Amino acid sequence: MRRADRLFSIVLELRRRGVTTAKQLADHLGVSERTIYRDIADLVGSGVPVEGEAGVGYRLGRNFDLPPLMFSLSEVQAIVLGVRMVESFADEGLRAAARSALAKVETVLPEGERHRVAGTALYAHNFDETLELTAQMPEVRRAIDDRRRLQLAYADAVGSTTERIVRPLGLFFWGRTWTVAGWCELREAHRTFRVDRIVEARALPDVFEHRPPVTLEDYIDAVSGGA
Repeated sequence: MRRADRLFSIVLELRRRGVTTAKQLADHLGVSERTIYRDIADLVGSGVPVEGEAGVGYRLGRNFDLPPLMFSLSEVQAIVLGVRMVESFADEGLRAAARSALAKVETVLPEGERHRVAGTALYAHNFDETLELTAQMPEVRRAIDDRRRLQLAYADAVGSTTERIVRPLGLFFWGRTWTVAGWCELREAHRTFRVDRIVEARALPDVFEHRPPVTLEDYIDAVSGGA
C-alpha cells in the first residue's frame, strides 16, 4: 500500500470507528504500531485534527469531516454488485481489495445513504471451487502489471501438460472462467490460456515491451479476425 493510501485509510478508519488504538489500525493495515505512530504524527503535522496519544487511542476532532460522496441508487447498486462479483469469482487478493474499496465508499457516503450498501439486493454466487479456478491468478496479475514473461505449466483438455513461455497481456472473465491473453513464444502467435488449466505459473525476471505484435490491441485484433 502506498503511504498516501495508508494515511487516507487511517482517516477513514478513525472516522468510521471513533476512538481507535494504534494496534487496531496496525492490524487493519498490516503494518507495525511504530508506523502508525509516525503516520499519526504526519497527519497532525499536515493539519488533520487527530486527538489522543500513543497507548490510549486516537479519534478525529469534532469539527473535521470528509466531504460526502454523492451516488445515485443505481450507482451504489452497480458498485455493490461489482464488489460481490469480484468476491465470488476473483482471487483472494482482489477479493480483499474489493471489500476494502467498498468500505471506503460506504464510509464517505452521507450518513443517511449508507444503508443502501447493505440493502442492495443484487448478488453473484459461485458454486465452483473458486480457489482452484483462481489459484494462479495472483502470479499472472503481477506478471501483467510488471510486464514480465511467464513460465507456465499448462494442461490441455485431456490433462497433458506442456511448458510454455508467455508474454501476458490481460485477464478476461467469461462468466465462469478466467483466461489469460498473451503472446506464446513456443507458437510465436497470440494465444488464450484458461487460468484453471495453469498448473504452475512463475514470473521470469526479464521485462518485455508492449510493441507490435505483442500488445493487447494486436491480440484483440487477432482473435476477432480484425473486425
